[in-house]
Amino acid sequence: MSKGQKSKGSLSGARLLTVTAMLTAISVVIGIFCKTYLNFGDGLFRITFENLPIIMAGILYGPIIGGVVGLSTDLISYMLSTQVYPINLLVTIGATLVGVVAGIVSKYIIKKNGNLQIIVAGALSHVICSMIIKSIGLYEFYNIMVLLRIPTYLVIGSLEIFLLCKLLNRKSFAKIVGYRTSDNTNNEVENK
Repeated sequence: MSKGQKSKGSLSGARLLTVTAMLTAISVVIGIFCKTYLNFGDGLFRITFENLPIIMAGILYGPIIGGVVGLSTDLISYMLSTQVYPINLLVTIGATLVGVVAGIVSKYIIKKNGNLQIIVAGALSHVICSMIIKSIGLYEFYNIMVLLRIPTYLVIGSLEIFLLCKLLNRKSFAKIVGYRTSDNTNNEVENK
């Protein structure tokens, strides 16, 4: 494939590794910051955007890399967190599936890059993984109060989807991460 024919997410091995490592690191930093400073109700309410880089990894590079970024993020942030709580397998599975679901949507369901793909991938990732799977895992600690997470994640998920649309539609950013939309491709052809 020539440079102009690269499909979404097709980066060289070293560049792909670098971008996915950066997405993992960004997610870990966001997660630790939010667990420390934006944590309310003894962990029940946490304002965080740590899923944004995980969803982005899934959209850009598919379900396997998205899942690896989600799993790595959860395990690394658990090890580096100052909070003392037992590891929760369902929460870890939920974090992993955030990237997997986003990757499945973008690779197999809505293949055309653009806002629709980002919105559906982000929405399904949040509903299935953050609101359902992670909430089931947290039920052990918070009982019925865990249902209060749902409105919080409706807002957080909407903001993350909005930010993802803005980032991936920005030509300079999309070029770095290898996300090609019809607008980006048309502009590149016009600029040559």
